[in-house]
Amino acid sequence: MNRFTGGAVRSKDHGRRAQSMVQDRMSRIAAVRAVASAVTLALLALAAISTLGGAQAPRRDSSGWVRAPRVVARTLGDTIADRRDERRGEPSDSALLLDAATIASSVRAMADSVTRANPLVPVYRSRSDSIASVRTRLAADRERDLRIVISLNDRQLWALIGSDTLLRAPVAVSTDETLAYARKTWRFETPRGVRTIIAKRENPVWIPPEWHYAEVAREHALKLAVMKPGKTLLSDGRALAVRNGEVGVIDQSGEFALLPTDEEIIFDSTLFVPPVGSVNRRIEGELGAHMLDTGNGFLLHGTPHKTTIGTAATHGCIRLRDDDIEWLYDMLPVGTKIYIY
Repeated sequence: MNRFTGGAVRSKDHGRRAQSMVQDRMSRIAAVRAVASAVTLALLALAAISTLGGAQAPRRDSSGWVRAPRVVARTLGDTIADRRDERRGEPSDSALLLDAATIASSVRAMADSVTRANPLVPVYRSRSDSIASVRTRLAADRERDLRIVISLNDRQLWALIGSDTLLRAPVAVSTDETLAYARKTWRFETPRGVRTIIAKRENPVWIPPEWHYAEVAREHALKLAVMKPGKTLLSDGRALAVRNGEVGVIDQSGEFALLPTDEEIIFDSTLFVPPVGSVNRRIEGELGAHMLDTGNGFLLHGTPHKTTIGTAATHGCIRLRDDDIEWLYDMLPVGTKIYIY
């Protein structure tokens, strides 16, 4: 349907858009890769000069033997016989270019290695946030029992028992952004501190909070309205109503027609928020196949948005890869402590 006259299909990410945060680490990675690129260009230039030299007439020494420059790329599969045969032939331009490409690839790999080894510069929201981070990490280090430790700056999760690491996994963390719409404000942060797993669920269903609808309304320049108990009147005389847990439209003749449950409810350029408990307020698959609940809406869960793992992309929850959250679901009992620093 047209989104100004009927239902509009939910956005692909159901409002959980991956919004990468540009932090200090990115600038450091960019700096290292810029240096690597400069070195790579220099090596390619040297290789090009060597190639040009090979194209010129070869010099002859006093013995009459022809000498030509040779740059040959070696592989782990080379044998002595191969190298003997190789010496009998003349070098080719492809060998020269291959060697240059190999060198460039090695430089890039070295740059990436340096980047990974280079620790992140910690970023905190406030002085109290930094203090909470230090205290939480110290508490996690003192703990000996089975526990989860999460670094928001490193975007990493560890499952530990004593000093042993049972699992290490990348995670997606909060964007730390603010949404302001219709005189309301929401702040999307993963809280630092110690939390506890209070519940576990398989195949969880997401109940979108109000901010989800505010995001969609702002993105599509729509007004926002909450459905009223009973009937919500529309400008053309029809009305929205809930029957048997599903939202539908009552026309002028009194006939009730159900609305699609996988679409937002949009009429008169207004996005209507369905009541909690209705089928229209449930989104399946958004939290993956497993979920750990730590209370107050802060969850550890899977995600269909695989590329967001390792980024700042969530509204406060911790997202994990399917295999990692399944491992946590199977191995961690309710009551396990989670240290977020």
